[in-house]
Amino acid sequence: MVPTRDAMTSDEVVAIDAVVAAFYALFDNRAGLSPELDTPHAVFARDAVIVRRDGDAVATMSLDEFLAPRRRWLADGTLLDFHEWETQSRTFVADGIATRLSRYRKQGRRDGVAIDGEGAKSLQLARTADGWRIAAVLWQDGDAVAWREAAR
Repeated sequence: MVPTRDAMTSDEVVAIDAVVAAFYALFDNRAGLSPELDTPHAVFARDAVIVRRDGDAVATMSLDEFLAPRRRWLADGTLLDFHEWETQSRTFVADGIATRLSRYRKQGRRDGVAIDGEGAKSLQLARTADGWRIAAVLWQDGDAVAWREAAR
C-alpha cells in the first residue's frame, strides 16, 4: 500500500518522504540485503533520540543505544528476511521543522519465529544544512494502534 499524506506536494514533503523511506530501509535484510545501519547520519540528526512506548512504559534511547542491538540482530541471523514499511502517513511542515505520523507493518523471522505486526511512529524532523534529518522517533508496536485526532 502506498502511504497517503495531507494534500501537500511541496519539495520539502518530497524530501521528507525520501528520508522516511530511507529510515524504513535501514532495517531491511531480505534476500541477502545488508542493512545500512553503519551510516545513520544520512537519516538521523547527530543527537537523535529514540523513544519506545510499550503499554504504560516508556524507554528513551540515544541513537547508538537504539542501533547497536539492531546491527547485531540483522547481521547475526537473529532477524532474517526482516523489513518494515510505511502503510499510512501524515506529514505536517512548519518552516524548518516537521512531524510525520506513520503507521507501519513489519515482517520477517526473529529466532526462527515469524514476525507479522504493525505499529505507529511519530518522527520529528529538522531541516539542517545537509537536508532533512530525523531528530526524534517515538514508536509503539501493536495491533491496537489507531489514528486519533487530537481534540481542538
